[in-house]
Amino acid sequence: MTDRQTTGKLYGVGVGPGDPSLVTVRAAELIGKADVIAYHCARHGRSHARAIAERYLTGSQVEERLMYPVTVETTDHPGGYRGALDDFYREASERLAAHLDAGRDVVVLAEGDPLFYGSYQHMHKRLAHRYPTEVVPGVTSISAAAARLGTPLVEAEEILTIIPGTLPEEELAARLAATDSAVVMKLGRTFPAVRRALERAGRLDDARYVERATMDGERTGRLADVDPDGVPYFSVAVLPSKVAALDSAGRPFQALDAAAGEAPEPVGEVVVVGTGPAGPLWLTPEARGVLANATDLVGYTTYLDRVPVRAGQVRHGSDNKVEGVRAEFALELARRGHRVAVVSSGDPGVFAMATAVLEAACEDPYRDVPVRVLPGMTAAHAAASRAGAPLGHDYAVISLSDRLKPWEVIARRLRAAAEADLVLALYNPGSKSRTTQVGSARDLLLEYRSPQTPVVLARDVGGPTERVRTVALAELDPADVDMRTLLLVGSTQTRWVRRGGDTEVVWTPRRYPEEQQGS
Repeated sequence: MTDRQTTGKLYGVGVGPGDPSLVTVRAAELIGKADVIAYHCARHGRSHARAIAERYLTGSQVEERLMYPVTVETTDHPGGYRGALDDFYREASERLAAHLDAGRDVVVLAEGDPLFYGSYQHMHKRLAHRYPTEVVPGVTSISAAAARLGTPLVEAEEILTIIPGTLPEEELAARLAATDSAVVMKLGRTFPAVRRALERAGRLDDARYVERATMDGERTGRLADVDPDGVPYFSVAVLPSKVAALDSAGRPFQALDAAAGEAPEPVGEVVVVGTGPAGPLWLTPEARGVLANATDLVGYTTYLDRVPVRAGQVRHGSDNKVEGVRAEFALELARRGHRVAVVSSGDPGVFAMATAVLEAACEDPYRDVPVRVLPGMTAAHAAASRAGAPLGHDYAVISLSDRLKPWEVIARRLRAAAEADLVLALYNPGSKSRTTQVGSARDLLLEYRSPQTPVVLARDVGGPTERVRTVALAELDPADVDMRTLLLVGSTQTRWVRRGGDTEVVWTPRRYPEEQQGS
């Protein structure tokens, strides 16, 4: 084992984003006192980190240039790109270990901060458990970019997401849509994909570009105006704070058109957003992004309360029984240039707000208002996941509410689905004003199903009062069912199995048995 009293000390020293005057006092002291200065570089031999630290070097120190064998993912190494880098990091750490074993202090220079996307971290993982080590933080390129833009990154309860531009384009778009503010690192050859992802996420107009922050050749501007052929690795895309873009009254500042010198005409839109059956864990990134970017939120007050309050947004809550009025109100706001999110629980196209909005949008004067529908996790699928897989084969979805259709129609559909031996997902089974539907549906289904047919009662799935249990069809008690409950009624093939202890699962086989031939 190495004697820690006689070895040198390892320092990971952040030298900041480029301007030597942004090197911290502690970093400058250590660079000036070190026996060995190490830095990573490409095959050309130049090191940005060394160039930043040069004024603090003494000229008498040993320099270890750690030259990468590859800079792109093309190599003839038998282990591929990753294998080539692993060999390099192992060899580089052994070179530094030799100095440390000889009692020399080693400073490894790192652009920005050593533990933020830094090359130093690979030395740290291989050496810090063997030698005394200190990490000196540095100013990151993110902080430098925000400073050069003169725009806050995040404010109040906003969330900042840091994203490598090397992610797949679809993943980039999802991350950008779901966050308040963002910085995309490592542009260069990834810039075209990052630009497309920003456009797909609806964030391109907000995006800013910073190239070589605090270095020579620094450039900033609107990302949409940047020529992709001239983007270097040392550049970032920034989605700044939305709160910071609000005026004193909480309204978004109108950006001036550079050519005309006037504010552009606002473009309105209605997006019907499915928020899933419960909280944010089941919200899609696209839905999260639309909710964050909306100027107005419209919806049933109970569902609006699930959406975080954001500065500058106006919330329009209403009762649950005014879907048509709510839809027209949202469309009218959009016609005046507002970006409106109509909030719907579950999936907005399943017994929810999408139909009401589209019905109104197909009439004058709203035919030209853009309308989109974003899907969400359905209550049926959420409930099924808690029980097992009761919807593993063909199934039908029926609402037991007779507020908008006669019970005779509901009964006819229940009978047809039962005769076809479909699993049933029954929405809106009961409420304070509707107390007979569950009992009537149970009695009808018992004409076609065994009394032991499993029925899943799923209440408030994903919520704080969630309760999911399974009973036999004959034992289904209407008193146990309310408006927040969803029922899943099995087919003749659905299985209800106990699996160790008190665990029960309900599942429907994907294979349906062939009918017996003959009489």
